[in-house]
Amino acid sequence: MPSSTQPLVGTGASLVSGQDAIVFEDVVLSFEKNLVLDGISFRLARGETKAIFGISGTGKSTILKLAMGLIKPDSGRIFVLGSEVTAMKEEELFELRRKLGMVFQESALFDSLNVEENVGFRLMEEHLPYAEIHQRVLEVLRFVELEHTFKMFPSELSGGMRRRVAIARAIITQPEVLLYDSPTGGLDPVTSTTIVELLVKQRDVYKTSALLVTHRLQDAFIMATHTFNSQTNHMEPLPEGKYRNLHTNFLLLRDAKIIFEGNASELVYSQDEYIKEYLSQ
Repeated sequence: MPSSTQPLVGTGASLVSGQDAIVFEDVVLSFEKNLVLDGISFRLARGETKAIFGISGTGKSTILKLAMGLIKPDSGRIFVLGSEVTAMKEEELFELRRKLGMVFQESALFDSLNVEENVGFRLMEEHLPYAEIHQRVLEVLRFVELEHTFKMFPSELSGGMRRRVAIARAIITQPEVLLYDSPTGGLDPVTSTTIVELLVKQRDVYKTSALLVTHRLQDAFIMATHTFNSQTNHMEPLPEGKYRNLHTNFLLLRDAKIIFEGNASELVYSQDEYIKEYLSQ
């Protein structure tokens, strides 16, 4: 619970700290008769990354859609950057989404546009001068180490390269919150590690808040145990006692509920039988 000295937004009994990027309060959602989320409550602090786990069908990606206001819960409230998403109209949500970045598993690039046009698409929609768009596209492509792909089309890129272009497109607007939906899904282990290193770089260099849905435990554990070294331009492991400094934590879903929330050490040493079985898979 935030201290009384912190700024608060929201109404009623809700206390949403100005230091919260996303807050879910007792969120319930069903599709037809299938209960997907049952009383989900958690907070994503500014600068924090939360990795969301669970078997297929536990509502992981649904949480991202709810945070963006793409769907509404049956009950409960959701706050994003201090605004109550569950009470906003579509035109208000459109403005809020400009502060969010989304990376899909499929990359969702436009096949008919080259890399420069794909990455700069949202800036073109804002009618910014071409010179400014060009410079910002170049900067984010350098960040993901793909500046040489400027005029290439998605069909000419590998799966990992397309995913990195998708990350560049998501971060070009300098979003306050990033939502990753299985960003390493379908990639080989080496390429997956390259993508994870970019996520760590974004977290540590820009301190961006993020929700990460993933099926790969290894990816999230790398994020939760490594930091990015700007001097070497690579991520490096930290001793276990320093994990908390990384502001990367875990949510584990089961039967429509959160059954675990904590850091890497707490997850690894959990005595819960389901969690131990889940980690052993």
